[in-house]
Amino acid sequence: MIPVKDDGTRTARRTRVARKRLPAIATRHTWVFAAGLVVVLLIANATVQRSILEPSYWPTLLGTLAPFVLVALASTVPILAGGGGIDISVGPTATLTNCLLAAVLFANGWTSIWVTLPIVLVVGVAIGVLNGVLVVFGRLQPVIATLATFFVLSGIALKISPNPVPATGNWTSKLSGMVGPVPGALITIGAALVVWLVLWRLRYVSTLKSVGGDDVAAFSAGVPVAKVRIGAYALAGLFAAIAGIALTAVIQTSAPSLATTYSLVALAAVSLGGTSLLGGIGGMLGSVLGASAIYLLQELLAGAGVPTSYVQFVYGLLLVAGVVLSGLATRKR
Repeated sequence: MIPVKDDGTRTARRTRVARKRLPAIATRHTWVFAAGLVVVLLIANATVQRSILEPSYWPTLLGTLAPFVLVALASTVPILAGGGGIDISVGPTATLTNCLLAAVLFANGWTSIWVTLPIVLVVGVAIGVLNGVLVVFGRLQPVIATLATFFVLSGIALKISPNPVPATGNWTSKLSGMVGPVPGALITIGAALVVWLVLWRLRYVSTLKSVGGDDVAAFSAGVPVAKVRIGAYALAGLFAAIAGIALTAVIQTSAPSLATTYSLVALAAVSLGGTSLLGGIGGMLGSVLGASAIYLLQELLAGAGVPTSYVQFVYGLLLVAGVVLSGLATRKR
């Protein structure tokens, strides 16, 4: 058999095929961009801050990351439900949970996890249901409905805690470090993901995405669109309440002023993770990666000595980038 010389044609053909496959992969798996960004930022952070490579630092790092991830998960669910389901009240829901724990429950001696945990989770779900009812039955635009809720919740949180109230020595403190052999952040983030996994096994997630993709077709197929969407907002409230618990674990004080920051982080993380703001496309993996990228970028800026005034500017840029990327992915589909 006479060997055939490779004159570069095959190599060029393989290169062209690879170049065509990359955009296709990025379109099919909308989280790819966020995953690549996380890898780059991890390397950059390791260069600037050597301590990030030390295993002893990881529980603390994960603890401060947890609120970012959880508000992103909270924001993802109503967006997947479609109908312009942007919930900007997830930030105030998280900070209201934080204020309820620190300034009301713990401050008045209600320190048992079996009492305080159900209270804040029920409050979170109730807020989500209220948002869902306003959107579905009140026929308000989701941005308008949740903006109203945003201001109401922010006002309540400020009324409860006009000044920071310390909340040291409570059951949340372990969640920012280690709970036995497990990092506490894996418990808070894991709780939300377990709920999502159970709902996925029950086929609620696929129903949610079908409603987000085409609610008219879903309704024609017998799907209870109204119940599905209200359930999405209820889930958002639940996950936001868990985010408030994770936030309390990290700061150990009440902080109503963080509401706007976490709402912005949530939207930026979801869009950066590839979830389409039109609904039906995306998922939790992208949101986790998007939130992780934002957190790592914030750590990088802090480690490099960049003034904190630039952080909000960077959040805005990431939000714009995420919206553009998710829009491109949606059009290609």
